[in-house]
Amino acid sequence: MWMDVLMNTRPSGPGIKWYTGQLIKQEAFLERASFFINFAHMTAPMNHMLPVLIGIMILSAGCENDIERINMLTDEAMIPKLQGTNVEVIYSDSASVEVQILAPSFRQYTDIERPYMEFPEGIEVYFYNDSLEIESELRANYTIYYPEEGLWHASGDVVAKRLDNGDALNTEELFWDEEEHLIYSNTFTRIQNEDGTFYGKRGFESDQDLSNWQLKGTSGTVTVQDEE
Repeated sequence: MWMDVLMNTRPSGPGIKWYTGQLIKQEAFLERASFFINFAHMTAPMNHMLPVLIGIMILSAGCENDIERINMLTDEAMIPKLQGTNVEVIYSDSASVEVQILAPSFRQYTDIERPYMEFPEGIEVYFYNDSLEIESELRANYTIYYPEEGLWHASGDVVAKRLDNGDALNTEELFWDEEEHLIYSNTFTRIQNEDGTFYGKRGFESDQDLSNWQLKGTSGTVTVQDEE
């Protein structure tokens, strides 16, 4: 499976190059994925401005605590190497789209022990079947992706829904393991379907298309239809 991140404008900055229309990290940041990025707007950090800003801030600092604060605020490891808006991520296999991810904004951090991509305004995810039809969808208010682990961490009013039967899942935290095609949570989860409303006090586990889910610490209310 390939991950493509499409972009309208060509980025600049270290560790990035263009090759046959694909944006590829020269470091092993995304070893398992070749990808391009689609942004309506993209910016690279202004690293060349840091020495000037640091100089100005140091001149205005009056004590050791101020200098320590400046060093903390100007830590380059916490400056995103790439950022943009209106992001579209495509996972495909044999030229067939499997997953589509849309996000209003994107930040990429690589110079840290556990590199990650941040989607501070959340994401929308669409999972496709073999007929290229959307079979399930997921939304979250905030998301982090750890590319070296193939792990997505969504939080803040996470909602997942299967379109063919209407099964809907709500939780405050959800993990998606793209290698195992597995989604799961360790926090309180609610699932609604045609049989009723069910709760997992300790979360849930399911395949990514929500066709086979299992709640942990289950309770719930079963819907009984009246017989005519």
